[in-house]
Amino acid sequence: MIRVLLVDDQPLIRSGFRAFLDLEDDIQVVAEAANGQEGVDLARKHLPDVAVIDIQMPLVDGIEATRRIAADPALSGVHVVILTNYGLDEYVFNALRAGAAGFLVKDIVPEDFLHAVRVAARGDALLAPSITRKLINRYVSQPLAIGTGTGLAELTSREREAVALVAQGLSNDEIAGRMVISPMTAKTHINRAMAKLHARDRAQLVVLAYESGLVAPRSS
Repeated sequence: MIRVLLVDDQPLIRSGFRAFLDLEDDIQVVAEAANGQEGVDLARKHLPDVAVIDIQMPLVDGIEATRRIAADPALSGVHVVILTNYGLDEYVFNALRAGAAGFLVKDIVPEDFLHAVRVAARGDALLAPSITRKLINRYVSQPLAIGTGTGLAELTSREREAVALVAQGLSNDEIAGRMVISPMTAKTHINRAMAKLHARDRAQLVVLAYESGLVAPRSS
């Protein structure tokens, strides 16, 4: 059973998401919160697999709530999915850096939302390759913070290669084909790299790859 926490200051949004989550046999909404602080408190109480958090809320917003969840070792199993109205804006990038597993736009169709919840619960990549490429394109127009990823020295050459391919927006199957290995081995390289770099998920791995200089942004 996938346990889900919904955090949004709009009751209609929460009830809408809950309505179709409750229809699924493998998903249970364990709690709802109207602001970020309440969301963090309920995450500590219920230990959900997935916390779906609105990015803009009163008192404590989604970015700060994500940061508090990511910083709490007791909540290491909670995967945060950010909700936004605006798609790829600066709030979303701040949320990814804070520890979010990925993000969804509020007008997402129910089937895609259910898929995202299940993917996040597994701890796999929430960002589809197409979304990852949008993330990469954002970095094309931004300067790099070179030197922040000193942990890259701990990676093996194959792990570094896998991380570089993740940062190019490739899926596990595509990485396996490029490296001439099995998809399971590709996933193992990626998981080991995330552990060494203390990245909670694939989204943060992409951010680290660019901020560290492992992958350089293309010219526009």
